Amino acid sequence: MSSVTRLYLSSDTSARAAGAGLLADAWSERPDVQLIRTSSRGAFFLEPIVERDSPAGRVAWFNVTPQDLPSILSGTGGTAVQAIPFLTQQTRFTFANFGETEPLALDEYQARGGLTGLEAALRIEPDAIIEELRISQLRGRGGAAFPVWNKWKVAQQAKAVGKYVVANADEGDAGTYCDRMILEGDPFRLLEGMLICARAIGADRGYVYCRQEYPAAAAILRAAIQKADEAELLELDGEPFLIEVVEGAGSYVCGEETALLESLEGRRGVVRARPPYPAQSGLYGQPTIVSNVLTFATVPNILSRGGAWHASLGTEQSRGTIALQLGGRVKHAGLVEVPFGLSLHQVLEQFGGGMAPGSRFKAVQVGGPLGSLFPASGLDIPICYDAFAKAGAVLGHGGIVVYDHETDMVDLARHFMAFTADESCGKCTPCRIGSVRGREILERIQTGSGTVDDLELLDDLGETMKLASLCALGGRAPYPVLTAIEHFSAEFRSKLRS
Repeated sequence: MSSVTRLYLSSDTSARAAGAGLLADAWSERPDVQLIRTSSRGAFFLEPIVERDSPAGRVAWFNVTPQDLPSILSGTGGTAVQAIPFLTQQTRFTFANFGETEPLALDEYQARGGLTGLEAALRIEPDAIIEELRISQLRGRGGAAFPVWNKWKVAQQAKAVGKYVVANADEGDAGTYCDRMILEGDPFRLLEGMLICARAIGADRGYVYCRQEYPAAAAILRAAIQKADEAELLELDGEPFLIEVVEGAGSYVCGEETALLESLEGRRGVVRARPPYPAQSGLYGQPTIVSNVLTFATVPNILSRGGAWHASLGTEQSRGTIALQLGGRVKHAGLVEVPFGLSLHQVLEQFGGGMAPGSRFKAVQVGGPLGSLFPASGLDIPICYDAFAKAGAVLGHGGIVVYDHETDMVDLARHFMAFTADESCGKCTPCRIGSVRGREILERIQTGSGTVDDLELLDDLGETMKLASLCALGGRAPYPVLTAIEHFSAEFRSKLRS
């Protein structure tokens, strides 16, 4: 009888887009192959990656085609996973399981230390859980970067008939995908973080608001919830904790927490005026913690290892690790988890591998379509919340998109303002009207009919939107436009009417 070789292949959406599904189709019926579908290592420039066991650990083959199977089965030409620089230079804690485990294998998750954070949280009082979060100095891994313990404390102290925990999985920023990777690849980590939060604030119900464009993530998460329920994990202090997955309808503004809550309540996703904040009065008027997936996924390690451990990583004001998602015109696109503090230049060179062949660096945008643009002279900025704030930028959800010398900055600026005009919820005038006027001005410049006065008008309009918009969509929309004009003014002026 012929021997069977166990091969590991990612089931992540990005891996499937790169051809992993074709490999699975070609090899799934072979009697000499046992195919294990795992989470992704995040090295998307190497996908499809196929791995197999060896006495010294996993060995990998990159950019695999169905015709490469004989070499893989014979063990010819592989690379030890621990010798892949893109992976070995990272510091992975939140993403430690990625590429190793099957997403819905609860036993594997537990064998690798999963649920120890929840177990620790169940042994102590809610106040002690929040104290560990305070010691950890964890800040929300989204746009505002607000101290997590502070939100939890407000919700815990609020008197209410019910409280909610809501995971914001409406990951709409271009170039970001770490939340999707967690949902698809390590869903039990998200559930564990939500359960710890529920224990801390006294919540009895949770929701995961998943963006419409993530059908695979929603399906996997629902299956994980069912497995957790069957294992009797969804119970806190003898009471059931119910978790439901709700899919959005494609609105970018529903990534803003109050618009998300409006959508969860069955209404149009429109931003609410604050205060009150959701921790005081959120879903159905009850105290609600809304955090993105990455924030909740960071919590289990803090409870299992201690807040001081988390605070020992990173910089003075940005503790722990950050998940960066490299994209655009770099050689090596993929997910990077490192402690805060590396410079943009270090990340792009060390992990991105520099520019793609034939490309010259022009600009990099961090923080999604509302993020500032940095020219080459700005690459020494350290990746931490406060350094970015001082530079008039946001780290946001850690998306990094690199643009090369062929990028038309006027066209790019127009694209960003048009995006805001399309996605505005319409609640406030500065965003609703300002974004349309901004797009029109940039279109005039784009077609050669703009004037110097239009550049001044864009500056005035941008300041109004920054100061008067109700949420970050309008408030941040001018930044990519104004930084494009600041750093590439000659390109804008060359298109003005003389």
